Amino acid sequence: MFHECDYCFCLNPKGCQQKLDMAKTNGFPASFYGEPGVLGMLANGISAFLVLLQNFNTARTGISPVGVENILAGVHLILIGGICQLVAGLLSFRKYDHLSGTAFIGYAALWGSYGATRIYYGVATGAVTTTMQAQHDTMNNMSTNLTSNLSLLNTTSVLPSLESAAISGLVPYILLSFLLAFCSATVNYIMPFVFGAITLTLIFEAAALVANSWALVVAGILELLILIFAIYGSAALLVKGLTQRLALKGFGTPLFNVLLLGTPNSASAQSIGQEKKKNTKYAEPMALGSFCDTVSSFIFAFYCFGYVTSFALGVAWVSIISAAQLFATYYAHLRQDCYHTTKFGLHATYWLIKAWEEFVASVLIEDANDVSSGREAMVGDWFFVAAALVLCVGSLNTDCLELSHNLLFLLLTISSVPQIPLQGYYVFFGVACSLFTAASLYGTFSRLINTIAEKSLIPVGPQLVSTDQLKRILSCGRSDRRDPGESPQNDQIADALFYISNGVAALSALHAKSTSTNSSFLHLTVPWVLISGAVIQGYVSQVQVRGGRRFGSVIPFFYVVVWATWTWFRFAGVLIQLSPMEAPGFTAGAIAFLVINGFLMLIASYRNLVLLFLTTIMEVVLVCFLLSTLQKLPYELEIAMLAIFSIICIYGALASLVNCIFTQRILPMGQALLKDQKKQEEKPQSPCPVAESRLTSGLLRITKLLDEGGVCGIPTDTVYALAASCKNPQAIEKIYNIKDRPAEKPICICISSVEQLSAAKPPFSPLLWEFMKNVYPGGISCIVSKGDWLYRLGVGAAYDRVGTKDSIMIRVPDHTVTAHLCNLTGPLAITSANPSGEPDSTHHSMVLSRLGHKIQGVLCDGDSKEVVASTVVNCLKIDEGTIGIVREGCVPA
Repeated sequence: MFHECDYCFCLNPKGCQQKLDMAKTNGFPASFYGEPGVLGMLANGISAFLVLLQNFNTARTGISPVGVENILAGVHLILIGGICQLVAGLLSFRKYDHLSGTAFIGYAALWGSYGATRIYYGVATGAVTTTMQAQHDTMNNMSTNLTSNLSLLNTTSVLPSLESAAISGLVPYILLSFLLAFCSATVNYIMPFVFGAITLTLIFEAAALVANSWALVVAGILELLILIFAIYGSAALLVKGLTQRLALKGFGTPLFNVLLLGTPNSASAQSIGQEKKKNTKYAEPMALGSFCDTVSSFIFAFYCFGYVTSFALGVAWVSIISAAQLFATYYAHLRQDCYHTTKFGLHATYWLIKAWEEFVASVLIEDANDVSSGREAMVGDWFFVAAALVLCVGSLNTDCLELSHNLLFLLLTISSVPQIPLQGYYVFFGVACSLFTAASLYGTFSRLINTIAEKSLIPVGPQLVSTDQLKRILSCGRSDRRDPGESPQNDQIADALFYISNGVAALSALHAKSTSTNSSFLHLTVPWVLISGAVIQGYVSQVQVRGGRRFGSVIPFFYVVVWATWTWFRFAGVLIQLSPMEAPGFTAGAIAFLVINGFLMLIASYRNLVLLFLTTIMEVVLVCFLLSTLQKLPYELEIAMLAIFSIICIYGALASLVNCIFTQRILPMGQALLKDQKKQEEKPQSPCPVAESRLTSGLLRITKLLDEGGVCGIPTDTVYALAASCKNPQAIEKIYNIKDRPAEKPICICISSVEQLSAAKPPFSPLLWEFMKNVYPGGISCIVSKGDWLYRLGVGAAYDRVGTKDSIMIRVPDHTVTAHLCNLTGPLAITSANPSGEPDSTHHSMVLSRLGHKIQGVLCDGDSKEVVASTVVNCLKIDEGTIGIVREGCVPA
């Protein structure tokens, strides 16, 4: 019989730890990330306990916490419930855990926002206390007493606004937390209780803000339940991680199995829209992105309809959830999903800018007429309208839900155009936010359930335009002329976001001479230029560094500095009345910018014409900046250049997005003017014969080597494997020597299809057959009983050299090349192509470098589909209602 680590490709049961130690951070397989759920649930439990203490104390004494007490509570909530839980969410995404990744990052934003609310309350109530003390100390001075009373009145009037703002933030989290509780019931029966208790707690916390003392007691009891559930759930997960067994109840068995719902046709659901290479290294961030959209749009709807008079607290809630949305963008980038990278990045940029604009309008500018006059001169929002149209174009070949969501975002950007009269502005914007909230809420639920089930259970609508049709429309019937200098690469996934951030900054900076001294305009423009040009573009530069681009993040990072300096000198400098004596310093900086941008033009000439045009126009824009430091700015020239710069950016965003989605040149970006003159270096001689998987001759060559008793490296649907033909038992013995594999470690067999297995007529039960038909082909290996049917399958003389005495593990890879190879050779004995105890090989070059001198050939297929081996399932007792997860691999348990 098989033991816990029988099919784990390591030297001994401790081999998995050896893999963990030797794996690089960038390449950790999902199963190497322990149990981040322990940290996530403990963070929720401890945060609830902190709030519980304050609630019970307030209910007992009737005195609400004030000043430093609230501030310290807020700091602890941000550190524990926010940052610690954020770490758990990030690790869950790397563990390919869709639900936990979405939930923990979402709750991290909740606790962080609630902590910020506590800090706001602490500052406000502290100010009240200080004012009252000042009133008491100056009781004898009538004029001072009057001033203190007025100051006290102004300070206390802030508190109701803070309470309304906190309620506006809690309500969307209540709805989302309920959805998370429902979705978690499809995974286990501990998290539904934790998330359900959080949902009820948020309801009563919101009720307590309306001065209901009984609500504090109920909320405190629920928070105690959160703590108890979280402690038990953390203990269960911790024991599971340490023992690799479900020793405590709660995990492994869901309240109801979502996999048994709906139709089994998952392939049809996945075939809709942009075809993407399966990536189980990182969980899908679509639900998280919709989660963040729901919160932001709901808070704005609450504000637009007048339930909140100030955005002083709302800006903190929206900023925190927008930061969470940037994490969704980041993981979309890691999954090489340029569409969602662009979409969520654009949305996060929009929400951040609008939040800080409303903060400036409601807090820093008191007169509504000044706000209206300042907004009338702003044109940056029109770039968001154009960018939303770009997203609509990019989603034409997706499902109806995705396209509808993008159309509602387009409506949202149109509703926030500042040229709309102030009387109708907030009504229109509020209605658009409400519609967008409803679509985002449904999107969160449908994406999360469908992702967990890996099939379309919640309807999202059909595909409106086929991929081929959209290609023909966008390319205007032109055939795809591939050019190595232009073909989209993985390092170009964030290019569309680069163009968008620059376009928003440029169009926002555009203004006439008459508005250059308008204080309201200058105040409102600062967040537009600074957030898009500096903050978001700084994020883009980090992403492009990770992408491995030749020139790294040089261009975006330089433009971060340019737009930050532009904001400081042209807008903030006027507001703070910058001294004329400091202008020469900006003049020197502008000259340096011109020189550096000249080098960037040279870099751009190695990329494409669009980027070259962009850097060239930026050179003229920098000349205008230089002239402005000398008080000789030609405003007409600057307006024209910034407008042209924005137009180039919108085309660059569209072309980059479309080309990256279809991984081919649909819209021309222009060939590079300069090309690298690479020296023709002689390729080092391969240590063994190699063959291309795309060529029939390559497959025949590897087939011949296997038939002659050779051991070859081959691709599979997970990682690369060493293969030997079952016709040659001595070749299977070679594998043990090549890998330094202990003799007691069994080797599995690989076949092409379930039909090949059924032809051998093994005595499997109907339940086992049904299970195999559902999991094959795919990244699951099934352990079944041995028998004479193996001879009929074609194992022959290798019967005693594969599996154990009583059982055998069978693989049916979801890989055309491997299946065709098995059809040519018969069953293959396979194991991972790595020395025992070392990380798996995820590229044919790794097989050649590590084992090439020991094997007879390698079938080259580039990067593997996964970074971790298959999931091993023990089916020996399936008829008793039990299957065991021997090893969790690319398919989550």
